Formats: sequence, structure tokens, C-alpha cells
Amino acid sequence: MSVGDIERAKREGKLAVAFDIEGAGAIQDQLSLIQLYYDLGVRWMLIAYNQNNLAGGGCHDDDPGLSDFGKQMVEEMARAGMVVCCSHTGDRTTLDVMAYSSVPVILSHSNPRANWDHPRNVPDKILDACAKGGGVVGINGIGIFLGENDCSTAAILRAVDYAVERIGADHVGLGLDYAFDQEEVAQYVRANRYIFPPGSGYDSGLNMAPPEQMPEITEGLLKRGYAERDIRAILGGNFLRVAKQVWR
Repeated sequence: MSVGDIERAKREGKLAVAFDIEGAGAIQDQLSLIQLYYDLGVRWMLIAYNQNNLAGGGCHDDDPGLSDFGKQMVEEMARAGMVVCCSHTGDRTTLDVMAYSSVPVILSHSNPRANWDHPRNVPDKILDACAKGGGVVGINGIGIFLGENDCSTAAILRAVDYAVERIGADHVGLGLDYAFDQEEVAQYVRANRYIFPPGSGYDSGLNMAPPEQMPEITEGLLKRGYAERDIRAILGGNFLRVAKQVWR
């Protein structure tokens, strides 16, 4: 998958698909797997998925910060052309990554914590660091990260507005994180309680904004007076810019 493939698919009315890996536990201690995964179509990887690993800390764990191995991993990802993502990652590790990385870092599906206080969401200092490094924050469409399990367009637009006001439209995108088989997600949560702490809303039956909500979100941005140029950036242009900078 290349940026050219995405642009051609858009012109031809087709869907371009790239893969991500949710957490560097997928490589264990083998940095060579990064290039292998890239060759198989993986274009970004999360540092952690809620829990700590060899690279750094997760958002639901006692975050120790980016490790020496994590620094090597960030360097190798930049060399291979794989985008570093800090969604699901602990605050300390995220800030370490953004300070260390030589290329833009993204939060592919994370919401502002100031807009809704949840440990999976990110504080203003991380929004600021992401934008300073040229990265993008993708607003998540999962209800418990937007409000009282509220995945409405209004809730999503509130998060978009906050992020845009904080860091500018050039650093905000959408990462709805929708799962088509929601029962499978529920079963995974029940089977992995250590990843999804009690009292964090995961047992409430996650409401998710589906892709079919995108036209309504776009209409909402237009009604709010967003410029067409900024809407295009939020709907995918910003993430495409990062891909152009990082992918090989």
C-alpha cells in the first residue's frame, strides 16, 4: 500500500485498505519484525495496548515511560516507514515518544481528556505535543470515550471542536474505531479483564459510531462553519499528509 494507491482508489471509487497493529507486543523483542510487517501491509503500529510491554507503558497500567528498547523501535519504525501511534499508550510514554521521534507521531483514535475524563483519552499536553511534532489526533467514535456511552454526531463534533480549538484543524482527524462484530468485542472484553479495568465503562455495552455516520458528521462540520479546506483535512487529508511524510 502506497499513498499513490490511496489516491488512485479514491479516483476510481474504490476502497484502499492498510493495516495497523494495536500494540508493540506483536514484535516482542524482535525489531526485525517491523520491516516484515511493513512488507505485509502494516502502515502504523501502537506503542502499547492499555498494558505495559517492552517498549513502554499502557494507558491502564503503571506507565514507566519509553524504554531503551522502545527508542530503538521508534527509530526502526521511522527507517522502515511505519507510522508510530500512541493511542492506548500511557501519558508518560506518549510524551517520551513525541519528544524522541524524528517524524510525526499520531493518535489514530483518541479523544481529548478535557472534553471527557477517561484514562483512555489524552490530556491537553499530549494534544499540544502531537501537533508540535506535525502529528494528527483522530477523534474516536466509541461512546464511553465521548460521554455517557454517547456516540452521537453531536458528541463527536464536541470532541472535534475542542481539538481544533486547541491545536488547529491541520492536526485533527477522525478514527471512529468501529467494529462490525460488536458481540466479538464484548466477548474479548469479558475474556481479558486485566486489559479493561472494572469501572472504566467497558462492561456497559460499547456504543460505536458506524461509518454510515460520516455524512452526518460532515454536514455537522459544514453547519458549524468549518471551511471546506479544513473539512477535507479532518476527513482524511491530515492523515494522508503524515503518510506522505513517513511511508516508504
